[in-house]
Amino acid sequence: MIVLQNVMEKSNLYKVDEFGVKNYNYGVIGFFSLVVFSLLNIILGYVTFLAETSVTNSPVQNYVDALWLMLMSSTTIGFGDVYPITFVGRAAVFIMFILGVGILGFADTNIKNRELRKQNDNILSQNIEIHRKLEKLEEKLESLLSAKK
Repeated sequence: MIVLQNVMEKSNLYKVDEFGVKNYNYGVIGFFSLVVFSLLNIILGYVTFLAETSVTNSPVQNYVDALWLMLMSSTTIGFGDVYPITFVGRAAVFIMFILGVGILGFADTNIKNRELRKQNDNILSQNIEIHRKLEKLEEKLESLLSAKK
């Protein structure tokens, strides 16, 4: 995600809103993430296929099984019907698990931050208005109290 963020910042594919929050073009990020996700599944699936099919009693019998294993690992579903038994296969699944969760799990926090900043801005303006009204009330109270003396 850090690499993706650096790429987006260098490509200037974002706009800064009135609160200073960067709003990225998530169509581009989504497409790029899908491409990277697919390539990782294909490449690590192939590595797993090569490592597992040479071993007897491996549940990975063909490339489709290896690709299925990568998809299930990257989405954290993991049905358990296909699993690696070699170190290389397990390492590939581990890498896919970490990277797949990272790619699939990113969220648009800028929208949440923007909403919170707008709420905070509204609260601050309400507080300023309440403070102004309180000052007027204090002035009126002081004038009433001094008039009675």
